[in-house]
Amino acid sequence: MFLRNKRSKSSGDRHIDQLANIVGIKNTLYKKEDLLSYDCDGFAIEKSLPKAVVFPKDTEEVANLVKYCSSNELPFLARGAGTGLSGGAIPMNQEVIISLVKMKQLLSVDYENRQAVVQPGFVNLKLTNSISDKGYYYAPDPSSQYVCTIGGNVAENAGGAHCLKYGVTTNHVLGLEVVLPDGEIIEISDDGVPDTPGYDLLGLLTGSEGTLGIVTRITVRILKNPQGKQTVLAYFDDIEDGSHAVSDIVSAGIVPAALEMMDKVAISGVEAGSYPVGHPDDIEALLLIEVDGIIAGIDEQIDEILKVCHKRNVREVKVAESEEERSSWWANRKTGFGAMGAISPDYLVQDGVIPRSTLPKVLSNISAISEEYGLRIANIFHAGDGNLHPLILFDSRVPGDTEKALKAGTACLKACADVGGSITGEHGVGIEKKEEMRFIFSEEELEAQTKIREVFNPKNLLNQGKLFPTPSRCMDIKKIEKETVTH
Repeated sequence: MFLRNKRSKSSGDRHIDQLANIVGIKNTLYKKEDLLSYDCDGFAIEKSLPKAVVFPKDTEEVANLVKYCSSNELPFLARGAGTGLSGGAIPMNQEVIISLVKMKQLLSVDYENRQAVVQPGFVNLKLTNSISDKGYYYAPDPSSQYVCTIGGNVAENAGGAHCLKYGVTTNHVLGLEVVLPDGEIIEISDDGVPDTPGYDLLGLLTGSEGTLGIVTRITVRILKNPQGKQTVLAYFDDIEDGSHAVSDIVSAGIVPAALEMMDKVAISGVEAGSYPVGHPDDIEALLLIEVDGIIAGIDEQIDEILKVCHKRNVREVKVAESEEERSSWWANRKTGFGAMGAISPDYLVQDGVIPRSTLPKVLSNISAISEEYGLRIANIFHAGDGNLHPLILFDSRVPGDTEKALKAGTACLKACADVGGSITGEHGVGIEKKEEMRFIFSEEELEAQTKIREVFNPKNLLNQGKLFPTPSRCMDIKKIEKETVTH
């Protein structure tokens, strides 16, 4: 039922020919040299080639691709821009990759009801750029917002620097069109109505990491630009002082739009990167703090933030004097992950969450982990909501370094879990952290979640082997827990 009248040149593989008949041979990649770019996402430690990559143009073609894969027992997965950091788009089972990058339209904007409808391949920052002339913006702002797609953001429930005040992707999703793993197309919407009765299917699908369905249309909330905005940069000679300042600011009743932190190693990286701003090379930590809202009251919040910083022995604290200065500070921060390449051949980004009050303790533990494994760890993270990003610096050319980096990453996540935190705040679990799910869930809880997956994805053909641990690794992860030193 999916064959087209004009058949393209045969690839020599029956399945690839049938996939090409759905999307066209020009939208089908199957040669090894073409597939190499799709062997991993932003988690480049593991790589595997897909069977093919296909580029549908609309929901109908996605559904037809899924129906074909399902009926022929072909594993498959969806992919956006490939910026994910947990391996969620890596084809570990020779999947057919359904790339959604050609589904990249802004379908509609409703300013009166403050919502927009986009296809999954629409780039995050492009939405704000498309509506800024009307005084609106899209709040979720992951560091990769210049290239990451909103469909990928939905899959991972992506966050960003401003999620402290405005929340992560799930707080801005109002409706989804989804192709289920058997090819059925469904629509889920709350129409912006709070407390809609029934199960929260939007919440379930958002952050399901591509294991329950493929999102083909997204309705999101857009916000009116705040009247005012001010940004503060504070330098500390003691990382513990900076950590306490984070809690003190929130305890003072201030909810910043963003409250970011970088330690000395991270600062050395961003200053060696593409957007240096002249941070002192001898400071131990910096805070980047932004407040926004109605103009009345912003100055009072800034004054209170300055008082807190001085109380915590800040070396220097300043308020951005222009939009250019503010933008330069943020460009410096937003490129933080990539800038680590200027000071290390390789790095592994981790993504744990902790209660704010435990920040000094956990940063101390991470420092001890760095010493234990003999690897530098840069900390650059969303301090306001306790979302840590230890970047473990290593050299894959050195025998054993990659393995040490992975073990150090596991130890960092264990340190987060041990204080009542989580193993991910915005990057997802993918293949990178699926075994560490046992740090925060019991076997019974994991089984309950896999049963939910089986309802949507009974054949387990869609993005198999992601998100949940495998029973065979149970003893391995328990061994790591036993070996992890509590600092």
